[in-house]
Amino acid sequence: MDHSGTAQEESVHVQIGEIKNISDDVQPESASIFEPRLSSIGRRESDDAFFYPALRPAVRAPEKKLTLFALRLAILEKSATGLGALSFIWATVVLLGGFAITLTNTDFWFITTILLIEGTRIFSRSHEIEWQHQAAWSLTESGINSFRFLQSSSSSVWKSVMSIFKPISSGNMADRNIKEAPTKVENPKKWDGKHLLTRRWATADVPLLPHAPWVFVASNISKILQLLQIAAAVTCVVLSLIKLIIQNYGEIEKGDTDKRNRKAALSIFYGLALAEASLFLLEKIYWEYKVIYHKLLDKVNAECDLGSSGIIPVRRFFYDAYSKCVNGSIFDGLKMDMVTFAMELLGSNSPDEQLMGALILQRFAMSQRFSDDTLQKIGITFSTVERLIEMLNWKEPQEEDIRIAAADILSKLAGKKQNSLRIAGIPGAMESISSLLHSYRTLSSAAEEIGEKSMIVDQEHYDFWTINNLGLLILKKLAHDHENCGKIGNTRGLLAKIIDFTHAEERLLMGNNIAESQIQMVKRSLQVVKRLASTTGATGKQLRREISENVFTISNVRDILRHAQKHPELQNLGIEILTSLAMEDDATERIGGTGGILKELLNIFFKYDMPEPQSYVRAAAGEALVMLALESRQNCQHILKLGALQRLVEALEVELLRENAARILRNLCTYSAEESFCELRKIVPAAPTVSLPAPKR
Repeated sequence: MDHSGTAQEESVHVQIGEIKNISDDVQPESASIFEPRLSSIGRRESDDAFFYPALRPAVRAPEKKLTLFALRLAILEKSATGLGALSFIWATVVLLGGFAITLTNTDFWFITTILLIEGTRIFSRSHEIEWQHQAAWSLTESGINSFRFLQSSSSSVWKSVMSIFKPISSGNMADRNIKEAPTKVENPKKWDGKHLLTRRWATADVPLLPHAPWVFVASNISKILQLLQIAAAVTCVVLSLIKLIIQNYGEIEKGDTDKRNRKAALSIFYGLALAEASLFLLEKIYWEYKVIYHKLLDKVNAECDLGSSGIIPVRRFFYDAYSKCVNGSIFDGLKMDMVTFAMELLGSNSPDEQLMGALILQRFAMSQRFSDDTLQKIGITFSTVERLIEMLNWKEPQEEDIRIAAADILSKLAGKKQNSLRIAGIPGAMESISSLLHSYRTLSSAAEEIGEKSMIVDQEHYDFWTINNLGLLILKKLAHDHENCGKIGNTRGLLAKIIDFTHAEERLLMGNNIAESQIQMVKRSLQVVKRLASTTGATGKQLRREISENVFTISNVRDILRHAQKHPELQNLGIEILTSLAMEDDATERIGGTGGILKELLNIFFKYDMPEPQSYVRAAAGEALVMLALESRQNCQHILKLGALQRLVEALEVELLRENAARILRNLCTYSAEESFCELRKIVPAAPTVSLPAPKR
C-alpha cells in the first residue's frame, strides 16, 4: 500500500512545522573562544579550516614537551658518551701506550681508576638505560616507587636505597610497596596491574637471583645502576680536578725527550675525563630540575587530562622517547606522540598495556581539545579499529575496564560517517557490538540464538548499565547510514535485543528516584528502532516488517505512551516509531489490533493541559493517527468505537490540532465501513472547515 500517493490527493495539506530534535548525546556547551564564529558572509570559520587546513587552529600536543626534554637529555648523554670514548681512546693509545713506563705511580693508578670507572659506565650505559626503561614499564606500585626514586631529592635517596634491602618475600612485595608508599590513584581498579594472570613475567618484577628476589628485580637494579653511575661520575670529577689543580706529573730531566709531552697529554686526558663526567652530572641535574622542581611530567599529565593516575602512562611515554633518542638518532623521540603510543599499547599482549592504551585513547577521544586529531588517527589505522572491535567480545570480569574503554572510543568514532562505514565493514563487527547488549529478559532466547555464552551474567558487580548504554549508542550512530541499517537488521538476534531494551515498567517511567542511565538506555533503544523503522527502500520495508512482527515492539511502545508522562521525549520517540511502521499494510493492522495503542494516541492528542514545551508530542500523536487511519477500515472502526468523533470535531477549533484532526476525519469518512455512515453524519456541520467530500453509502 502506497500511503504517500493517497496523501497527496487530500484537499487539506498538512504543514509540518519544525519539531524540536531531542538528542541525549549532544549536550549544550558554554560559549568559548574555541566555538566556530560566523564570518561576514554567513560561513563559519570552521568550514574554511576544513578546505584550507592551514587555517585550522593548531592544538599544541602536551607530550611535545616530553619529547623535546628527551631530545635535550639525549644530546647531553651522547656528548658525554662521545667525550668519554675520546678520553678512553686517548688514555689507551697515548698515555698507557706511549707513556706507560714514564708515568708516575700516582698518575698510573689515577688513569687506571678513571678508565675502569668511565669505561664501565660508558659501555654499560645502554644497559643501564634498558633497565630503567624496563622498570618504567610496570603498572605496579613498585614501578611507581621506581619513578618516584628518580624524582626524589638528595635527602631521600638514602631512604630509597635502604628500602631496597628490607627483608620481604616476593609474594607480598606489592603489598609492602602499597603500604609504605600509598599513591593517590583515580581508579585503583584500573591501574593496580592485577587484571589478569598471564603466563609471562612482568619484566620489572623478575627475580634474577633465587635467594634475594627483593633486591635483584628490574626496578631495584635500575636504582642501583643509577647510584653507581652518579658515584662514578663524581669520582671522576674529583680525581680529574685533583690532578688538574695540583698538576704533579713528576719531574722531567733535561734532555729527556720521552717525557716532554707527558704533561700536556695528561692534562688533555684529565680535561676530557672532567668534561665527560661534568656533562653526565649536568644531565642528571637538568633531569632533576625539570622533573622535581619544574614538575614537567605532572604538568604534561594535567594538560593531557589523564587524571591523577595518568602519571604512569606519561612516565612510560617519556622513557620510551628518551630510550629511542639515546639508542638511535636523537630525533627518533620527536616522531612519537601519545595517540600513536597508546595505539601501540593497545596491540600488546599484556593486559596492563592494553588497559593503559585503551584508557589513554578513551580520554583523548572524549577531550574537546584532542578528540578530532585522536579520532582521525584511529580511523585511518585499520588494525586499531579491528583491535577495538575485538575487545568488545572480552567478557571476563577482569577485562571490564578495557571493554568499556573500547566501546566508549568506538561510540565516538562511529559519529563520523566515514568511520561508521569502516567499523560496520569489518567482518564480525555487528556481532561484536551485539555482544555489548546484555538483557535478562532475552538472555535465554536472543543470546542463545546468536550463540553467545552468558558467562558474565552471574557477575554481581559487572557494569551492565554502562556497557548496554554504550552498545546502544554505537548502534544509534551506525544507524545514521542506510547500509548500516541493513547490516543491523541482518545480524542474528541483534534486532530482538534492541527491541527488548525498549521495555520500561511503570515504576521506572513514573518513579521519582530512577537512575538516569536506565531512562537513557530506554531512550537510546527507541532512537535506534526509530531510525531502523524510518529507513527507505527495500531495506526499510524489510526492517519495518521485522520490527512489527516482534511481539514486544508495539506492546513496549504502548506502555511508554501510557506511563511516560514524565518523559515526553520517550513518548515522542514511541509515536514516531508507530508512524514509520504504519507505512506498511500489515504493520498498520497489527498496531491497530494491539489493545490500547489507538486509545493512548487519542489521549495524548486530546490532552489539552499538556505544557506548551511538550506540544510536539501532541502533534506527533496526530500524525500517527492520520497514518494509522489511512486506508485502514479496521483502524477507522476502532477510532469510532473509542468515541473520538465528537472530540475530533471540537479539535478543529484548536489551531495546533486543526490540520491533523481534519485529516483524521477525512480518513474516517473515506475508509470507514458503510454501517458507520449515520454516525459520521454528525460532522456534516464541520464539512466546510474540513473540506471533505460526501461520505460513501
